[in-house]
Amino acid sequence: MALIALAADKGSPGVTTAAVALSAVWPRRVLLAETDPAGGDLVYRSAAAHGGPLNPNTGMLSIAATARRGLVPDQLWDHVQPLSGGLEVLVGLGVAEQAAGLAGLWPTLGRAFAQLADSPHAPADVIADCGRISGDTPAVELFPHAALVLLLARTEPESIARVRDRAAALSAKLHGGARGAATLANPLIGVILIAEPSESAKLVHQVNDMLVAAQTGARVVGTLADDPAGADQLAGRKRGRLDKSLLIRSARKVTADLYQQYGAAWAVPAHGQVPGPHGQLAAGAGR
Repeated sequence: MALIALAADKGSPGVTTAAVALSAVWPRRVLLAETDPAGGDLVYRSAAAHGGPLNPNTGMLSIAATARRGLVPDQLWDHVQPLSGGLEVLVGLGVAEQAAGLAGLWPTLGRAFAQLADSPHAPADVIADCGRISGDTPAVELFPHAALVLLLARTEPESIARVRDRAAALSAKLHGGARGAATLANPLIGVILIAEPSESAKLVHQVNDMLVAAQTGARVVGTLADDPAGADQLAGRKRGRLDKSLLIRSARKVTADLYQQYGAAWAVPAHGQVPGPHGQLAAGAGR
């Protein structure tokens, strides 16, 4: 199993929506961690499994004190809350000022997230919603422990240019320099485009050409549908068949493609495997 980190450069491409959508259809047990130092969103937009609100004090905030004394991966589950659809979430910080409590702990968290795969009791993949990143964002310290770093971008020219430049900067930071398509390194840097389904195939080729020309070592690994109605359903703001939405259908394809390409490298423990939601949808499903 693996740590998969999602992030964006600038703007609002919908990192949290993408992280929830991918987690909701992930084929194995998964923990969604809101690791954006600027604060999380799920406590404001999603209901807990008991029908009430999520507890903002249980999650990244509560784990800070635990991590300072050392963090065993299984301890992560002590700070997790289930959403109404069954998705298990490590709720993010309430405000950016609380990030000071995690100073110096990001590598510890990254190791724990990555090592959760080896838990003898409750192994799981971790999808980390890192929000918007820049050169000094502490969440970047999670990336060396990730199997995949996925950058989200919309399809406006400036968004594509920014994701190219961010991918190049991350490649230099994580891999030591520019890389061509034939010299991919771990963690793999991938790009997920938020696009109209009718335009996605053409855009994937164009953006891949741009990434290769810039020697970023990154490539497009999938597209998520630009589906505001589906995003509202996922957040519980709108009723409808979430499983039929363009957003969830495209998320299923992205997860299937990721597992086809990289799943063999994410070893599943031979014992103690706990089945995950296997397609259970998060807050708002079926409403």
